[in-house]
Amino acid sequence: MSDLIRDLTDDQARAALVCKWGEVPDDVLPAWVAEMDYAVAEPITEALHRAIDAGMTGYPRFGAGGALGAAYAGWASRQFAHEVDPSRVVATVDVTAGVRLALDAVVGPGGLVMPVPGYSPQLAMAEMTGRERFDLLLDPDAERAELDLDQLDHHLSHGARALLLTQPHNPWGRAFTRAELEAVRDVVVRHDAFVISDEIHAPLVLDGREHVPYLSIEGTAEHTVAVVAASKGFNIAGLKCAQVVTASPRLHEALVSVPMARNDSWSVLGVAGSIAAYTDGDAWLAALRERLTSQRDLLVDLLAEHLPRARMRPIEATYLAWIDLRAYGHDDPAALAVERQRVQVAAGHDYQPGLTGHVRLNFATSPERLTEIVRRLALALA
Repeated sequence: MSDLIRDLTDDQARAALVCKWGEVPDDVLPAWVAEMDYAVAEPITEALHRAIDAGMTGYPRFGAGGALGAAYAGWASRQFAHEVDPSRVVATVDVTAGVRLALDAVVGPGGLVMPVPGYSPQLAMAEMTGRERFDLLLDPDAERAELDLDQLDHHLSHGARALLLTQPHNPWGRAFTRAELEAVRDVVVRHDAFVISDEIHAPLVLDGREHVPYLSIEGTAEHTVAVVAASKGFNIAGLKCAQVVTASPRLHEALVSVPMARNDSWSVLGVAGSIAAYTDGDAWLAALRERLTSQRDLLVDLLAEHLPRARMRPIEATYLAWIDLRAYGHDDPAALAVERQRVQVAAGHDYQPGLTGHVRLNFATSPERLTEIVRRLALALA
């Protein structure tokens, strides 16, 4: 295993990850928030030290493109063979803010389709923007987590205007194929609808799989805004810098012409960290994927040993496992886990209101911690 990935000790994790580790009591082992228990890549910390030494604590440069746009475009070309116009890369504070910016600036009136279970903070996005939410439901008993195109077609026929496509998907763990995304495009085009593609987990494809940017699909430029970031792949969410990407002059102009107060909060340090990640982070990211693949495989073995009735679909991307524990007969296994065994996983009903018996487990930690997490979870449900 590469020594580029350095595990944080418990004390280091509590100091560094003030939400994941700090929002739980000291005796609780956290496996909930989507942060990794690994030290930040050295090129990023070095860039941040240089920025602080230079006194860069003020406002960032405004406008699209620039060094950030060039860095992201170069990275997308190397990682995904996707050619991006650097001048059409617009900074924003984070991916959720970028989604809202796209909804406000470029999507006309109408409902929002949300694949569910879905990233819990974004479940409120429709209500926040004055829209009806249309749930694109995943059958919890389905053998494979796939987008239901018939459901999507129905929703777009009955008042929905846009699809919020999270890909790779959190918490499904899917890296959608080119054929799947082309099928989504065909439905969207048929209804003259819109796609906001949240690709925050794009760096985290496993087993050598391909991440296919939705904008790389032919015929998507005029109906798509992609929102990307280095935050999940490089563990720098607190730096507050995501990017909104378009391939259409019309959509780009709509985004950059919004009032300043609509999109003015990204961080100058976030820009510095993101540029370093995109420019000098390839080796660290390759080592991270290797580590996460090993952790994913360990999780499969641990579930087979300690929770043999658990059901988990193959994880193709992310470090987040969506685990079906309904066979153990508890509506809220996450609550039992923290109450009985002091381990914190994320409750499934946060990702799909009303859904029972599921949890989301973060396996981006050390092998020793992951072993203890599963052991405690099993004892809690015994």
